[in-house]
Amino acid sequence: MSKILIRAGELLAVLLVVSFGVFAMVTLMPGDPAVAILGEGHPPSDYADLRQELGLNDPLLVRYWDWLSSAVTGDLGSSLVPPQSEVTDRIVAALPVSVQLAVMGLVLAVVISVPLAMWSAANAGGVIDRIISGSMFGILSVPSFLMGLLLIMIFANGLGWFPRAQWVRIGEDPVGNLHHAILPAVVIALTELALFTRILRNDLIMTLNEDFILSARAKGMPPWRIMFTDALRPSSFSLITLLGISLGRLIGSTVIVEYLFALPGMGSMVVTAANQGDYPMVQGAVLIIAIVYVAVNATIDLSYGYIDPRTRRVHA
Repeated sequence: MSKILIRAGELLAVLLVVSFGVFAMVTLMPGDPAVAILGEGHPPSDYADLRQELGLNDPLLVRYWDWLSSAVTGDLGSSLVPPQSEVTDRIVAALPVSVQLAVMGLVLAVVISVPLAMWSAANAGGVIDRIISGSMFGILSVPSFLMGLLLIMIFANGLGWFPRAQWVRIGEDPVGNLHHAILPAVVIALTELALFTRILRNDLIMTLNEDFILSARAKGMPPWRIMFTDALRPSSFSLITLLGISLGRLIGSTVIVEYLFALPGMGSMVVTAANQGDYPMVQGAVLIIAIVYVAVNATIDLSYGYIDPRTRRVHA
């Protein structure tokens, strides 16, 4: 319990630093929010009155405190760009899209990468290992935007198996949602599965040379059982850590995939808001992404003790 409380305090401090840093940097964005709201051609007094109403003339720390006080209650302010809407409402609409793509991509990556890594490690240095490692290296060498374009040309434009520039929410039509989400998720999964395979393969090879594995082999245990029951679990720490980092990163960095497929996710929303000078939207979106990232990685960190009880003594 004490470890959880200490970890929670550390994460809260991280969120405060991140939120203040983002708030301070966003205020340096070029453009005048008053002009963005009213448009050009108004008397200077109108702009001055609106700046005063929005608190833009207050010191930075005062504005940050006002924004943070509202943010902890769920009020992230209003968009400055017409049609104006609540930032929270926009994020609630966009976040599930990015979360679904990230989760689907990572699930696909894990389902494919784990057996590939095990197969490669079991044949380390052999033909199979070289084929798998070479294939993963080839996938990593192809930029994600190019991979996405190729898949769109083949499966969307060419074969017509999947739609493009469309999105159906899972609450409206689960089957239609899966049909629209699978191709973007595959684009995300390809890069991740190559990285996951290489990381897990290397860890498995190291684990397979440990004394307890050699002892299990000496007892005549089947190789498949050694791999699944003895080697996979202690070799998964790097993969699990990478999973947490990837999930938090992908929620905010699926910009390329969302742009290619014209999806209404967090990445495209943040880019559009930044281009329009809509700083409340940028601040709110980055804060939510940071909260998700920190929460996921905290969960991963706390799970280590359950994956391998030996680590409990290390972290105690």
